[in-house]
Amino acid sequence: MGRPMTGAVQDGAARPMTAVRAAGYTKAGFRGSSFDPLGQSRGPAPPLETKSEDTPEEKIRQLEKKVNELIEESCIANSNGDQKQALEKAKEAGRKERVLVRQREQILSPENINLDLTYSVLLNLATQYSANEMYAEALNTYQVIVKNKMFSHAGRLKVNMANIYLKQRNYSKAIKFYRMALDQIPGAHKEMRIKIMQNIGVTFVKTGQYADAINSFEHIMSESPNLKAGFNLILCYFALGDQDKMKKAFQKLIAAPLGIDDEDKYISPGDDPHTNLLIEAIKNDSLHQMERERKALAEKYIMTAAKLIAPVIETSFDIGYDWCVEAVKTSQYVELANDLEINKAITFLKQKNFTQAVETLKMFEKKDSRVKSAAATNLSFLYLLEKDYTQADVYADLAVTSDRYNPSALTNKGNSLFLNGDYERAAEYYKEALRNDSSCTESLYNLGLTYKKLNRLENALDCFHKLHAILRNSAQVVSQIADLYEMLDDPNQAIEWLLQLRNIVPTDSHALAKLGELYDTQGDKSEAFHYYCESYRYFPSNIEVIEWLGAYYIDKKFCEKAVKYFERAALIQPTQVKWQLMLASCHRRSGNYQKALDKYKEIHQKFPDNVECLRFLVRLCTDIGLKEVQEYTTKLKKAEKMKELKEQRVRSGRDGSARSRREGREGSASSDSGQSSGTSAKGERLSAKLKALPTANDPYEASSNQEIDVSYIDPLGPQMERPKTAAKKRVEEEEFADEELGDDLLPE
Repeated sequence: MGRPMTGAVQDGAARPMTAVRAAGYTKAGFRGSSFDPLGQSRGPAPPLETKSEDTPEEKIRQLEKKVNELIEESCIANSNGDQKQALEKAKEAGRKERVLVRQREQILSPENINLDLTYSVLLNLATQYSANEMYAEALNTYQVIVKNKMFSHAGRLKVNMANIYLKQRNYSKAIKFYRMALDQIPGAHKEMRIKIMQNIGVTFVKTGQYADAINSFEHIMSESPNLKAGFNLILCYFALGDQDKMKKAFQKLIAAPLGIDDEDKYISPGDDPHTNLLIEAIKNDSLHQMERERKALAEKYIMTAAKLIAPVIETSFDIGYDWCVEAVKTSQYVELANDLEINKAITFLKQKNFTQAVETLKMFEKKDSRVKSAAATNLSFLYLLEKDYTQADVYADLAVTSDRYNPSALTNKGNSLFLNGDYERAAEYYKEALRNDSSCTESLYNLGLTYKKLNRLENALDCFHKLHAILRNSAQVVSQIADLYEMLDDPNQAIEWLLQLRNIVPTDSHALAKLGELYDTQGDKSEAFHYYCESYRYFPSNIEVIEWLGAYYIDKKFCEKAVKYFERAALIQPTQVKWQLMLASCHRRSGNYQKALDKYKEIHQKFPDNVECLRFLVRLCTDIGLKEVQEYTTKLKKAEKMKELKEQRVRSGRDGSARSRREGREGSASSDSGQSSGTSAKGERLSAKLKALPTANDPYEASSNQEIDVSYIDPLGPQMERPKTAAKKRVEEEEFADEELGDDLLPE
């Protein structure tokens, strides 16, 4: 046939023009078709084919993704503190992972199992069990991981198992697993090995094996010294009482590297605005905060170690402290030397060695302002305790002058003014201390007391309410609030706050007695009786509570129950005849006349001149028909005559002094009258029912309200007048919340 021509048609199709086909030219183009090299005339491309989700491989991939999501959710819940939710997610991840393994085994070969996913699921589950204190389940899960040879480096998890045994106080197993984990970790991981060695040392300390613990901590201090290991090493040597080793360990502690940069890098070197902005930005960033926390922890370790070993490393405490101070001065913690001197003075105070404390603190008068202010603050507080208010004021002024922004110094200055009666200026200093440090609770408390002294009760109440928001469980604050509401004539609020006080200190007898008093004033006798009984149960020596309870039982006609209270009162105040008379009256009212007669005879032996006792004896002997009636009648007449003569002498003395000096007469008359009737007025403290004692004309029934004539003088002096219905005793805590001596006085 031969080769067809280039443009010839063969079998109904034109042969392409091969020379121009790549450029998009065809023979059809000569027949009038449009130029379309990209094929746009054929329309849009067909859609992509959808991936089928029914394939086994795709199901496995989706299930694997779900397991990973559950592990992440479990970890997030754990970091948020929701341990229960974290455990539930970990268990669900474990269930889905087992389903995934079965599907892989059915579809793929066993070699294609994702071991990393299985390891992650088991490790997370064991961690969540441990976080929920399900230690047995956690140990079983860790055992599954450790025994599986397919997991590489699983032996390191024996550290976690050892930690669980340590929490369970199974110290022998903890040490065993720590050592097994230490064997699994290569020497290249030096930091991890040091941490495990530290745990081994702590476990030995808990078992009391201090020598073995020392070996661990000494190894750490030689390989990679750190503050925690150095402090623990000092504790071990202290427990063994090795003085020389304590000194060497303390030197190792202060020589341990802190691992933070110098503070000079936060100081601007010039006026470059860009550099200044950069320094301001990094001054309070998280890295600088971490550095400050690390430095504060190091100072705490050093201060605690010095206070611990100072009394035992030398012959006396002050020599030992001086050695620690000199050692610190040659270290990188030079600024701690002054703080150690302050602590030395505080230790002298705790040992009641005030002279040495004062001498030590006075050494700081020529130091820098910060240390001088702290020392002067402690001196001011010390003189306040000794009631030397002049010296306290001098050193308070020195402390304020040295550091005007020291809230402790301002508080002590306010305390000095408060004790001198200058309440207005004291309030100003307390306010200034609060402006410098709004969290200074001592200033806020004392400001409330100052307002209370100035009778600005609303302002005082506001101060104590603010303080209550800070110190929710402070019994003193709640007591002050209750007392202020009582002073503002709001007994309902006072009762409410006293009930809160009872929740804080349920055994405070004074608070319970105050509740009983408030309920009594409101007429609620049952509640008053309940709280008075509670107060008596915790403190059975409060005479006001005993008096109220005795009067309550007499009022309710249960005289035999009032006997034990008056017996207690007579035991507390044996020189007061009225309690013994009340006791005899209770016996007589309950029908026990013989016991009442014996009691009256006993009273007569102790107080032979008491007229009321003789009257009851005469009446009882007459009614019973005893022969002693004549003897007691004679004694009664003699006692009454002596009483009349005494009263006449008192009246004549008043008249004589009135003729000689009118002004003096008025003063003397009132004084003598007070002496003669003072003891009798003490009977007015009882309630009306308690006063209703029988007279000589009616020895068996109390039909009149005749008071007891007490013919003696209380050696304890006259007492305050109390209401007749309830014992009145206001509990005012006016004690200062003075600055505590110690590290709190030093600026952070």
